Amino acid sequence: MFLAFRESVATALETALAANDYPTDDLGIEEPPEDVEAVFASSVAFRLAEQAEAPPPKVAAELADAIDADDYDYLDRVDVQGPYLNFLPDESYFADTLEAGGDAAFGRLPDRDTSIVVEHTSANPTGPVHVGRARNPIIGDAVANALDYAGYDVDRHYYVNDAGRQMAVFTWAYERFDESDLPEPARDRAEYRMVRYYRKGNAFLEEADPEEVEEAEAEIEAILQGLEAGDEETYERVGEVVDTVLGGMKECLARLPAEFDEFVKETKFMRDGSTDDVIARLKELDGAVYEDDAWQLTFDDIEKNLVFLRADDTSLYTTRDLAHHEWKFDNYDRAVTVLGEDHKLQAEQLSTTLSLLGNDTDRLKNVIYSYVNLPEGKMSTRRGTGVQLDDLLDEAIDRAREEVEDRMDERLRDDDLDEADVERIARQVGIGAVRYDIVSKQPTKGITFEWERALDFEAQSAPYVQYVHARCCGILDEADQLEAVADTSYLTTGAERDLIRSLARFPGVVDAAASDLEPHQVATYTRELADRFNAFYRECPVLTADDDETRAARLALVAASKHAVANALDILGVEAPESM
Repeated sequence: MFLAFRESVATALETALAANDYPTDDLGIEEPPEDVEAVFASSVAFRLAEQAEAPPPKVAAELADAIDADDYDYLDRVDVQGPYLNFLPDESYFADTLEAGGDAAFGRLPDRDTSIVVEHTSANPTGPVHVGRARNPIIGDAVANALDYAGYDVDRHYYVNDAGRQMAVFTWAYERFDESDLPEPARDRAEYRMVRYYRKGNAFLEEADPEEVEEAEAEIEAILQGLEAGDEETYERVGEVVDTVLGGMKECLARLPAEFDEFVKETKFMRDGSTDDVIARLKELDGAVYEDDAWQLTFDDIEKNLVFLRADDTSLYTTRDLAHHEWKFDNYDRAVTVLGEDHKLQAEQLSTTLSLLGNDTDRLKNVIYSYVNLPEGKMSTRRGTGVQLDDLLDEAIDRAREEVEDRMDERLRDDDLDEADVERIARQVGIGAVRYDIVSKQPTKGITFEWERALDFEAQSAPYVQYVHARCCGILDEADQLEAVADTSYLTTGAERDLIRSLARFPGVVDAAASDLEPHQVATYTRELADRFNAFYRECPVLTADDDETRAARLALVAASKHAVANALDILGVEAPESM
């Protein structure tokens, strides 16, 4: 309804502008302030004032007079407020919203017949997922979810760095050291056991005698050369390490949850010859030079060169990533990559080089994010001293469990919630609080994670929104059944109308979040929706409404709210508990 009404408003404006010989290239459609009853407004009169040689309010009135509301779906009337045109909906807008909200798929948009690959996380498989990088899988998963809800055919990819020096060092260390040489793992899971070899190897290379280091470096170089040469035995050796570590990382990411359709290894593009093909084409470009013992690409507007081939004929990560992205373009209509802020230069070099190689880089979009800090300061992955994502999630569940137990009211106690119920709610609330707090901020803004804010049941947080869903479920459980048809004319109070207006916006929010690759817009919407539902709940009795018609309409409003909250949270990757 929201999107259909916006289309009606656009058509009405275009028609009015054309009838008055005004250009139709910029309609100035926007959502008005909350205190304005209209769903849409237009500031187009500002732009036309000079051409019309008239003040904006007069131009706005002229355009309003040219619009016959009866000609357009959902349009009741056009009001003029100074220089603004305000577009108000008719009753069918609210009726159709309530009907659409009764569907559990409310908010999902029609299929767009467009494929998109979303690459996110892609942390090097050298050990546990670090909490400072947790923003990547959380944002990436939410971006993919928003695109999926918006009707795109989405694949979620994890690009595995299995060919660089880090993995060569890891493989050498895994084969060089014994279990007895290592400390106890922090957790009994694959990546925690394996990371001990990686750390031991790096410490050895920093501290051992020069002759021992030289010998180790020769073995590491042999692994790199074996990968470059396509040696099958070398692939198997490295693959054993990579796959073992990835197995544990997958278990960690599944806790969020963040799951993937495919783990694409960079060695794929060495083995199929596409990296060699890219190197040959790069050498033919005007900006290609051989200097400082390496092939490099110079740019007109990027200060730092792109090194794409070392003197020993080994390729680099970015070289292989160029082949990877051309593979994406061959298999998908569009590509989205979620990257940390420290990869901005690399992303710029990559995009520019892809363009020089003849690719349409308008098909590639990047979501750049800043890192997550804890109150005590920025966390580091060096030497294994940082906080792991598992630690954060465990702490979240523990804190949520305490909060849930403290807040259990007499009604819930009478329901005899068992330990399994408490654990379920603690997990849903705790992990939901982490995801929501991180994804609700604009990605480019650095954030400091604070428990008190994230787990605040009274403030605008995940528990606050989740509680609305639980409350909706409780009301609907007490009602025997919903009426097949609910009459919106019985929803007359300000709280009811405000809530249904917010519900109507949901498909538009999904569309905008997907278009802008900004899932935090959905989080912002959930807070508005939760506020308006709570106002409705306080002011409008549902099960004890004055008459059957009002009760039926309010129950339909509760059902629509339940579906909107559940699906909005689903986009954010947050579970919607049925009880709390």
